[in-house]
Amino acid sequence: MTATADAEAAANELMPLADYLGSVLRRLRALPPLDLDLTQAHGNVLAEDVVAPHPFPAFDQAAVDGYAARWDDLSGASRSAGYHAGQPGPPSLRPVRLNVVGDLGAASWRPVRLTPGSCFAVAAGAPLPITADVVVPEEWTDQGMAAVEIFRTPKRGYGVRRAGEELPAGTVLARAGTYVSPALVAVFAATGIGHVVVRPCPRVVVVATGDELVDVGRASQPGQVVDANSHALTAAAAEVGALAYRVGICDDDPEGLRGLLEDQTLRADLIITTGGTGTGPGDMVRRILSRREGGRPGPVTFTEVALYPGTALGFGTVGAEEVPVVCLPGEPGAALIGFEVLARPAINLLAGAEPVFRPSVRAHLLETITSPGGLREFRPAHVAERRGGGYTVQPLSGGPFTLSGLADANGLMVLGERVTTAAAGSTVDVLLLDRRR
Repeated sequence: MTATADAEAAANELMPLADYLGSVLRRLRALPPLDLDLTQAHGNVLAEDVVAPHPFPAFDQAAVDGYAARWDDLSGASRSAGYHAGQPGPPSLRPVRLNVVGDLGAASWRPVRLTPGSCFAVAAGAPLPITADVVVPEEWTDQGMAAVEIFRTPKRGYGVRRAGEELPAGTVLARAGTYVSPALVAVFAATGIGHVVVRPCPRVVVVATGDELVDVGRASQPGQVVDANSHALTAAAAEVGALAYRVGICDDDPEGLRGLLEDQTLRADLIITTGGTGTGPGDMVRRILSRREGGRPGPVTFTEVALYPGTALGFGTVGAEEVPVVCLPGEPGAALIGFEVLARPAINLLAGAEPVFRPSVRAHLLETITSPGGLREFRPAHVAERRGGGYTVQPLSGGPFTLSGLADANGLMVLGERVTTAAAGSTVDVLLLDRRR
């Protein structure tokens, strides 16, 4: 075989999916960080570790409504109407009577001190009086106002939250790469944080290409195909956490496509196109974006990847700002699988999120299936937990090309390049889809 023939044979070989993903993701970098007000930070990913500047709780406080007292002043009480079976702490031998010297609410700020034989009526969240080391719940008392009788003696420290008990000052509240959830916003606010440094949510623009495409709201006819892809991929990008924009349909017009992509680089951190990635006469995207100009390769490289469905994927940059572009196939099932495999990790990487890939589990296959050799197949499936631990996975009918299967799936079963048959009872990898149901 000649050197030319060897080169042609090598060019016709499919690139392993892992190698392709590695080559693409190495070219991406997380977006520059922003300092955001806490109210705007939700949904972003932290760009640096966040440390508590102040303790939480900030001061000693009551954890329950009741009476703040000194534990040494409390002694036993007989089991009377104030005692409720099942409450923590042993029943006392006799009631204890304490003088109620004041009320403390959450807004109280003056420091007060307990003297022997006295207590304060306190609301949950109120500052704890100096020397108080227990809060007696209201239901363990006669709820007196000037004086109170206590029927049960709680353990020392009951009903009390000490300063810094939950989060001392200097605690690392969250690491870089952590998603800012509503609960994390609460933690930041409670420890005195008003701003955090985050990676901005990537701006993703989705473009569907093809002369045959028509917009939704009508049925497909011969020569016309309803554009399902741009709607689905925009939703998929939003699900990852991106700010997703659907541009709509672009005809197979070379100048129109170039102009559209150039315009979109002004508002995009990532552009996703769908359609035209093959080598057929109508695959305009590949011909336009891979075309050599001035002896230089085109801005986008199209690669035949060992992936099923949809082997042809494109990646590169466009515009003076060199905005990354991902080119996915036009068949809807292949486009959605291509998004999961390539576009989703790219969005997570731009956002600084970790990990960039979906979580996966090993599951026992409930049905024998076949798979095309030499390709890594992603097949819609339903995964369920088993009693006693572990998972089972049921492949959905129709294979990876069926939109109904993708809509019903809560997982994607992954079958390796060397797998041609997977027997019932064997163990396979399954990506977990975080669908909100």
